[in-house]
Amino acid sequence: MAKKLSSLDDLGGFVFSTNKDFEFDANDEQQETVANNQQKLEAHLDKKNRGGKLATIIKGYKGTDDDLKALAKQLKTLCGVGGAAKDGEIIIQGNFRNKIIDFLAKEGYKVKRVGG
Repeated sequence: MAKKLSSLDDLGGFVFSTNKDFEFDANDEQQETVANNQQKLEAHLDKKNRGGKLATIIKGYKGTDDDLKALAKQLKTLCGVGGAAKDGEIIIQGNFRNKIIDFLAKEGYKVKRVGG
């Protein structure tokens, strides 16, 4: 039985066109990392889909995946816990929101506390 598609993303980037003059532009421009003082980050505290355990989530980072992963590594080392960097978000295990906000503010980021 064929897999049912729920969105165009399920096609994996496949493009089909009936236009004879269609030209596929494969210029995947890498996003530039914005300077720290121009970043507007949000610090969330979340426990959804984590078995009731808390996680600190940093959203709003604008830059390359490598820079995002480097910042995530700094935060994980600072807090001494695990975490992940994916989809433009940094997920840190545990409630370290205040510590992370202080660190990011010292690094020049604009950080906003979101939620309780």
